[in-house]
Amino acid sequence: MDGTLIDSEKLWDVALTELAETYGGTLSDAARKAIIGTSMADSMRIFHEDLGQPHRDPAVSAAWIDARILELFGTGLRWRPGALALLRAVRAAGIPTALVTSSVRPLVEVALETLGRDSFDAVVCGDEVDAAKPHPEPYLTAARMLGVPIERCVAIEDSATGVASALAAGAAVLAVPAEVPLPATEGVHQLESLTAADLELLAALLGERTAGL
Repeated sequence: MDGTLIDSEKLWDVALTELAETYGGTLSDAARKAIIGTSMADSMRIFHEDLGQPHRDPAVSAAWIDARILELFGTGLRWRPGALALLRAVRAAGIPTALVTSSVRPLVEVALETLGRDSFDAVVCGDEVDAAKPHPEPYLTAARMLGVPIERCVAIEDSATGVASALAAGAAVLAVPAEVPLPATEGVHQLESLTAADLELLAALLGERTAGL
C-alpha cells in the first residue's frame, strides 16, 4: 500500500520527524530508510535505537504515530504513478486481488477511502498476522483468502522487506522502488514506475515463475 499504490511515505516522514523532535532528537536518513516496509514494532525499535533512546515504550510511540498518521491520511492521499490504471485493469479483467500491507487496520480503513473498498477481494493488515513482512505469512494469508495457490500470484512491492516476504511465500514479484532504491534480485522483475506495467507483463511474470516450478 504505502509507496506502491499511494504516495504516503512522505506522510510517514512528517509523523516520524515530529515524534523525533518531541523526543528532542533527529531521525537519521539511514534509519528512516530502514523503517520503510517494516512492521510498527520493528519501526519503533529502529526509531528508538537511532535516537539513542532504547528505553522508550514502543507502544506509546506507536500510538502517537498511529494517531498522527490518521490525521495526515485524512488530508488526502495521492496515487503512485500508474497504480490506479493498473489496478483498474486488473479488476476489469476479473482477477482476484488482495491488498497486503504492514500498516495497521485503522490506517488501512482510511486509505481504502482513496483506494476503493471494492478494489480488493481480500485485505491483510500488519496487525492481523502473527508474523509481519519480511516473513511470508502475510502473502500466504492473502493467497489463502483469495483461494488461489501462491504460485499463481504476482506480488507488487516497493520495499526490500516486502520483496523478501513475497519471494519467501513463493509468489512472482514485481518491484517498483519508491523512496529507496532496491538491489537487483534474482527472480524479481524491477520497473521504475507502474506506468510501464500492464496485464501482459503480469501474465509474463507469472508464466516465468510457473515455468520454473
